[in-house]
Amino acid sequence: MTKKRRAFLKALMVLLVILTLFALICSVSVAEPIIIDHTCTDISQIPQKWIIKAKNDFRISYGHTSHGSQIVTGMNILKNAHGFLYDYNYDGSNGALSLHDREPSGDLGNPDRTTWATRTRDLLNNPSNDRNLIMWSWCGQVSNATEKNMNTYLTLMNQLEEDYPNVTFVYMTGHLDGTGEAGNLNVRNNQIRNYCRGNSKIFFDFADIESYDPDGNYFLDRGANDNCDYSGGNWADEWCAAHPGSDLCAHCSCAHSKPLTAI
Repeated sequence: MTKKRRAFLKALMVLLVILTLFALICSVSVAEPIIIDHTCTDISQIPQKWIIKAKNDFRISYGHTSHGSQIVTGMNILKNAHGFLYDYNYDGSNGALSLHDREPSGDLGNPDRTTWATRTRDLLNNPSNDRNLIMWSWCGQVSNATEKNMNTYLTLMNQLEEDYPNVTFVYMTGHLDGTGEAGNLNVRNNQIRNYCRGNSKIFFDFADIESYDPDGNYFLDRGANDNCDYSGGNWADEWCAAHPGSDLCAHCSCAHSKPLTAI
């Protein structure tokens, strides 16, 4: 074999190795966390095809008590204002999103900090179950939670994900309580955030959404609470007064908060 021929074959082998490695890299899906926070509140930025795909693909069970109802309140406003695109009902009929609201009953801290996981398993193990997305909300239990309490929540959620790989589980932070950046609530919420970011989870950052007005002004460092009150006033009332007629300020009955946060 000539020197030129050997050089050609060597170059060809190197090229094949590079192409093989590239193909392997491209075939590996690098998981990243999915974070729903105050930067994700402009629903007009979501292409309609993805909203329709979500309605087609997901069948949701959402366990919550009063604070968690704010999400459903906002969904109702969207549904009433825009019709079919944001429609939802119990069984997903007529192209709507299927949502089993308040099923299972309770929340992440009610009646205790672990029953929600047992109820989730009972739901998913039922032979007639068709749910493939599970979300639970806190009420006020993050405010007095310990690091151990939060580790219990995170461990139970992770075990559910491992045991039910075909089900999507959504983590959630607790709502604001007026204790600011240094308060136990924010410390525990950061524990949830850090875990979810570090382990490629999906989480709804309830507290972060309550910490900002639609213009991006920040209020957690000014003691904002779940009603949007802060040390200088109420940021939701102030924003709506400055933006009369905005769709974000539609009238509704919103548990513990202002319509703006629900929408």
